Amino acid sequence: MTKAVRLAGAILLGATVLGTTASAEVIKLTAELKGSNEVPPNSSSGSGKAEATFDTDSKVLTYAVTYSGLTGPAVGAHFHGPSEPGKNAGIALPFKSAQSPIQGTATLSDAQAADLLAGKWYANIHTAANPGGELRGQMAK
Repeated sequence: MTKAVRLAGAILLGATVLGTTASAEVIKLTAELKGSNEVPPNSSSGSGKAEATFDTDSKVLTYAVTYSGLTGPAVGAHFHGPSEPGKNAGIALPFKSAQSPIQGTATLSDAQAADLLAGKWYANIHTAANPGGELRGQMAK
């Protein structure tokens, strides 16, 4: 009887571990960066793209942001949130550099992850001519 209980416990533990691992997911997110997405919009001829993956198990966000055609050098770049499209928000995650290509990783809190996956983060590139942001794009699955 004891062996049967131990075996049942081992099977249950194994199923729990496998069930947890199976629910982990890597989610891809992207954003098109353009001046018309800014709030208020601007007429920048610049453009760019933000691409990211988020691992739901480790909570690690890996991102790459590229852009070109700005009115001048980028003076700041980061993810902002939480915010719906058409509204502004504070900095949620600063980038280590503002120079394209921007690449990095960050481990997000539960609240940050929930906002990101709900589409409430946007990538923003700032210049001297457009200090509020020259290029913006809402991150979406």
